[in-house]
Amino acid sequence: MSLPLWSESSERGSQTDNTVEISDIEAQSNISEKRSEPSRPLSMGEGKAFPPLLPNEDDYIVTFDGPDDPEHPFNWSFTVKLYTSVMVCFGTFISSFASAVFAPGTAGVAKAFGVSTEVGILGTTLFVLGFASGPLIWAPSSELIGRRLPLTVGMFGVAVFSIASAVAKDIQTVIICRFFAGLFGASQLSVVPAVLSDLFNNIHRGPAITVYSLAVFVGPFSGPFIGGFISSSFLGWRWTLYIPAFMGFACCSVFVLFLKETYAPCILIPKAEALRQQTSNWGVHAKQEMVKVDFQELLEKYFTRPLRMLVTEPIILVVSLYMSFIYGLVYALLVAYPYVFESVYGMNPGLSGLTFFGLIIGQVLACGFVLSQQSIYVKKLIANKNVPVPEWRLPPAIIGAPIFTVGVFWFSWTGFTSSIHWLAPTASGVLIGFGILCIFLPCFNYLVDSYLPLAASTVAANIILRSSVAAGFPLFAKQMFKNLGVQWAGTLIGCLAAIMIPIPVVFKKYGPRLRGKSKLMP
Repeated sequence: MSLPLWSESSERGSQTDNTVEISDIEAQSNISEKRSEPSRPLSMGEGKAFPPLLPNEDDYIVTFDGPDDPEHPFNWSFTVKLYTSVMVCFGTFISSFASAVFAPGTAGVAKAFGVSTEVGILGTTLFVLGFASGPLIWAPSSELIGRRLPLTVGMFGVAVFSIASAVAKDIQTVIICRFFAGLFGASQLSVVPAVLSDLFNNIHRGPAITVYSLAVFVGPFSGPFIGGFISSSFLGWRWTLYIPAFMGFACCSVFVLFLKETYAPCILIPKAEALRQQTSNWGVHAKQEMVKVDFQELLEKYFTRPLRMLVTEPIILVVSLYMSFIYGLVYALLVAYPYVFESVYGMNPGLSGLTFFGLIIGQVLACGFVLSQQSIYVKKLIANKNVPVPEWRLPPAIIGAPIFTVGVFWFSWTGFTSSIHWLAPTASGVLIGFGILCIFLPCFNYLVDSYLPLAASTVAANIILRSSVAAGFPLFAKQMFKNLGVQWAGTLIGCLAAIMIPIPVVFKKYGPRLRGKSKLMP
């Protein structure tokens, strides 16, 4: 901005001998009354005259010094972008890890408090339900006060409520504190994608979101491995809650010391404050300082509209249901894997947790595959003058859907008897993990690109539905595998997955036509 110097304002004031004509005072009074519409006329107090109005408010708004301003996150050095991305993705990993590390200790919790295993599983279910509720708080907060504070407070909340769960004297306290830990943990799931969008442009954002998605899914699958060994050792189930608490406090400390604000409008606020001090011109301000909280607008943007979009937009409903099924299966496997490898193969909780590494390997391979497709996407984007076409996101999902289905059937029909070596169902996890990430990530990007002007509401709709659905999966997964048998329970899941294979293909072909009929998009 071009700074309006205070000396210039003083010079204009001296030309009128530091007085204001009565007519000018009345005119300014009328303007003030029209702006604020008070119940009675306002005055400066103590008989003081009204000061001159700002000549042009736009001249006093602080902005960046062009597209190459080094203060803009897009122009930060690669090193700063890298360590910022690593920090926030590690926070995402901790939140997702905390959701699952408790699962192997469910039997210990049930025994300690004299309740059924199903009640103990509520500790995982309520955490995931907190994931569904959290975005209603954290997403709008990050657009009002920036990204840094919600991420830091959220991580601190995860740590505090994990400690509270660990020292709980009854099952009710454990379950309630787990819900609030999930509520605070949702800050990482809902705000970190926004941080990566602040740092990277359309070309480089894809790889960053891919790594974030890997953190979302590797966390739940690494939790059972660590939690299994902890809960079966002398440490007991309470340490499955202490560990994520200590990780959360450490991450919170890193955020406080090293995490920079990435939301561009909020970055300008300290700059505006410094300019006000330097110039003694209190009219200088950043646009974000003028933003007021409108709870009705927030309710519409992050709750009412998302629910309406789920009902009225077939793309959002069907794709979100598919993603909910995939995400729910992640938490169903937290129960199914221990049942298969402990009941059928006689492993202890720690060893059965090692079998989750097949899923992790598959997801790492999927991450590499999705990144390999990035160059193709970038070429299309450049050729189309940097205007994205949502259907370009879907090819990895088209490949991942049948691979995921094959992996589920493989697991079902090799894990039902100990006569088949345990490596066979473990190896199926490579295909399942590969399919999960290849389906989830492209579908998520497809939704955002399809409803870009309403991206916040679209993401909120997706998170609310998939987290709500996923919260219920651990409650029935064990009983389903126990009553139907591993092979038939897995076959049921595999058949559902097979029915959904055409979804990415259908939207690749008919997506533009469906968006054209949307009542929400222009």
